[in-house]
Amino acid sequence: DPSLILPTESIKIKDNLSYEEVPVQILDRQVRRLSTNDVASVKVLWRNQFVEEATWEAEEDMKKRYPYLFESADQGINFLLSAL
Repeated sequence: DPSLILPTESIKIKDNLSYEEVPVQILDRQVRRLSTNDVASVKVLWRNQFVEEATWEAEEDMKKRYPYLFESADQGINFLLSAL
């Protein structure tokens, strides 16, 4: 299917023919209760993927690796809290 072919220049392919996926946006957030712990997850849209292919990832890990994804959301929450 030609619509699924991506130009290789837009993807930085390494010498071992692998590439790193880069997260583009946080689509959703959920907190699950596991016995005594609450585990927060975020639904991540990755570059060169469709929305249907977004994956759930641990929020804590994503914040450590990609803090820029959370900056605008944190600013929005702070703005809303200051308006109250």
